[in-house]
Amino acid sequence: MPLRSWNPPVVAQGVFWILLGLLLRLEPGTATLPLLMDSVIQALAELEQKVPATKASHVASAWLLLVQDSGPRDLLHHFLLERQNLKATNLDPYQLSPELRGLTKDMAHHGIQDRQEYGVVLAPDGSTVAVEPLLAGLEAGLQGRRVVNLPLDSTATPLDAGTTFPDTGVMVPDVRATSLEPRDAPPDVTSADVGATSPNIRATDLDVKPTSTGIRPGSPDVPVTSPDVHTSLPGAKARSPTTVDSLLVVTLARDLGLAFLQGPQTWSHAGLGTEGCWDQLSAPRTFTLLHSGASPVTMAFLNGALDGVLLGDYLSRTPEPRSPLSHLLSEYYGAGVAGDPGFRSNFRRQNTAALTSTPTLTQQVWGALILLQRLEPTHPQLRGMSQEQLAEVATNATKEFTEAFLGCPAIHPRCRWGAAPYRGSPRSLQLPLGFLYVHHTYIPAPPCTDFAHCAADMRSMQHFHQDTRGWDDIGYSFVIGSDGYVYEGRGWHWVGAHTLGHNSRGFGVAFVGNYTAELPTEAALRTVQDVLPGCAVRAGFLRPDYTLLGHRQLVRTDCPGDALFNLLRTWPRFAAVSTRGRTTSACSRSLRTSSQRSPDPCLPAKPRQAPDSLL
Repeated sequence: MPLRSWNPPVVAQGVFWILLGLLLRLEPGTATLPLLMDSVIQALAELEQKVPATKASHVASAWLLLVQDSGPRDLLHHFLLERQNLKATNLDPYQLSPELRGLTKDMAHHGIQDRQEYGVVLAPDGSTVAVEPLLAGLEAGLQGRRVVNLPLDSTATPLDAGTTFPDTGVMVPDVRATSLEPRDAPPDVTSADVGATSPNIRATDLDVKPTSTGIRPGSPDVPVTSPDVHTSLPGAKARSPTTVDSLLVVTLARDLGLAFLQGPQTWSHAGLGTEGCWDQLSAPRTFTLLHSGASPVTMAFLNGALDGVLLGDYLSRTPEPRSPLSHLLSEYYGAGVAGDPGFRSNFRRQNTAALTSTPTLTQQVWGALILLQRLEPTHPQLRGMSQEQLAEVATNATKEFTEAFLGCPAIHPRCRWGAAPYRGSPRSLQLPLGFLYVHHTYIPAPPCTDFAHCAADMRSMQHFHQDTRGWDDIGYSFVIGSDGYVYEGRGWHWVGAHTLGHNSRGFGVAFVGNYTAELPTEAALRTVQDVLPGCAVRAGFLRPDYTLLGHRQLVRTDCPGDALFNLLRTWPRFAAVSTRGRTTSACSRSLRTSSQRSPDPCLPAKPRQAPDSLL
């Protein structure tokens, strides 16, 4: 192949797709490498070094040819990602190892069977990531193509003047999600936004300085929570989309829409984003979902989809020459892209919420369903559906995704940090509860800023509570790390051991660290002030009129530290407690709605206990 015909983006795509065929085609228990993101990055780096550029380009084209006709997903990808020019490409088998040759025709696909989830890996931040949507985003980003016109022919009922968009109170325009940008644009050029109405996450919220192109400095200073979905004004008109954003469709919008075509009523209580557990954390090979019958859009799939969106957007706006993909992934799943700790996998939800808006995503889900219906008229889920029905599915899917996923914190389940079993039988809470009790751990004193240290701190606290204190389990309901994650303790359903005399009345939430003289990160504070309780109220775990109290208001202790407690006193949900046991109206209202037999959460503090790592 002449040097002038070498296409760097195709080379990068080829290396990455070869890698994933090698890594994830094998059944659980037979993979040659542990299912870690580090394994993906390590193998990718080796392939980038060993595969000649011309051969990598050749193999990339051959792989794309092999997979483009394998199913409706690839039919849609073929249309959006311009794979039509690959028919004349043949794979030279002598350039691949026997192992790679046997895997080329069946690359990594995400799937679920008997609660086993396939095509997923464990990332350094403790999250589980589906590789297929991640790779789709990388491919879309490398191509730099963002806007695709929908074909004109349709099996859906045509619309003359727009369709009613159920459950939204906004006039959604015929959105062009993004604009095609010059490939040589400087890295700080912002694309015509996927969600121009929504600002990016503030780097100051993460205690970092924005440096990467993925986090745009100078955005409006607003908290990143669930994008607003207006539900009070039915009957708003929205035009049927005529274009789609290829990046959003191949990563997220298509699968989100198809999942809601089945209907949330068919899912278990786990709903959208079901979590799971690995057989082991050091060398994981099998991933088992915690619930059966949940949404096919699992937590791992959503993590991979969001990573694909964020990295694909970054690649589409980064000029040549780009860094190797192994380097980009190492940064993203490590300390942060281009040295920006705000642009890493730990903050995928916040960054995605900042990148797109609810109306835009609704249009993209709707457009993805229209496109799939036009490409595959006999699709069993889409056949005969009208535009109004597709619009309703898109609205419901986006509302649930933005409120129940983007609007909630990322919570690592107990199995992820290596929790020991509960000793005895846990007592169930009578939900919803009316209080949120705030603690600091005191010991461990340093904040934990990465998954390895946070998980170790969780195990250490559980060991202390079980073996030294003689408790059944770690006492807290949830623990807040400085790594962007919440760690499940006793969770939403079990009575904790966090606030003596009041454990059945509220959830105990602790910040890892000693906050006598300093404060947690802005991101951690926002999680406890807004995001975690907001999600709990929506799910029915916490009453809408809940009250927030510091541990020291109910027990004689210095917890949660002077600096943190003084900040809590400024929060709207905080209720002051006097030394005589009198309370503000907020606490009084909570008492009037509480059971008469329950301990009084607003009594004067009890005799002083030792500084607590959990009292």
